[in-house]
Amino acid sequence: MGRLNAVWHDVECSGYTADLDLWRELAQDAGGPVLDLGCGTGRVALHLARAGVEVTGIDSDPALVAALRTRAREEALRIEAVAGDVRSFELDRRFALAISPMQVVQLLGGRAGRLRTLTAVRRHLEPGAVFAAALADPFDGWSETESLPPLPDVLEAEGWVYSSTPVGVRRAGGSFVIERHRQAVSPTGEITEERAAIELDSVRAEELEQEASDAGYRPGERRTVAGTPEYVGSSIVMLEAV
Repeated sequence: MGRLNAVWHDVECSGYTADLDLWRELAQDAGGPVLDLGCGTGRVALHLARAGVEVTGIDSDPALVAALRTRAREEALRIEAVAGDVRSFELDRRFALAISPMQVVQLLGGRAGRLRTLTAVRRHLEPGAVFAAALADPFDGWSETESLPPLPDVLEAEGWVYSSTPVGVRRAGGSFVIERHRQAVSPTGEITEERAAIELDSVRAEELEQEASDAGYRPGERRTVAGTPEYVGSSIVMLEAV
């Protein structure tokens, strides 16, 4: 199951590259070590490390962390990968920049989870350092008459072909639920299928900024990542540690 978690993470996340230039720019401006929250298998962490950035990644799924460690070791990259909860971690060091790409802050179980994360991250930031957090609305650009997206995300690994297609987005209270159809085809042609759902908290940038103000941050000028034909855009909330 752990290996499959890493595979599906790669299928559904690794193809997204629209935000990489922004994270690299912020890291280079920060001029110090970077903390990557929800690092997964290393989509952003590997990109930054290849540019010479010292990166520490943290993720709650040990299988994803193990995959990142292996990839970093294979490329001799300077990445520390840690399994832990971003709401309660303690690394006993500080960073020049913390980032949460791909809506990690919308996966924390509501306001209480965000406040715990903001507090935990603040403990790990130097004064003046920045926490940059991506937010998105899955309904941006959504049309009931168009598919989302027109083609599935596909990955081939060890002779298997994995595909994942978003098939619907719905509101559920204060959350969005993104539903996906996953299919795996074995080297001998056997097919397995499943449905998966990802729940994202509905959070406005203003709301996160207010929560951060109560946790020791000063909101800065937001950045944006433009949408693509396959992915919605993001608002990047910039929070300076005070």
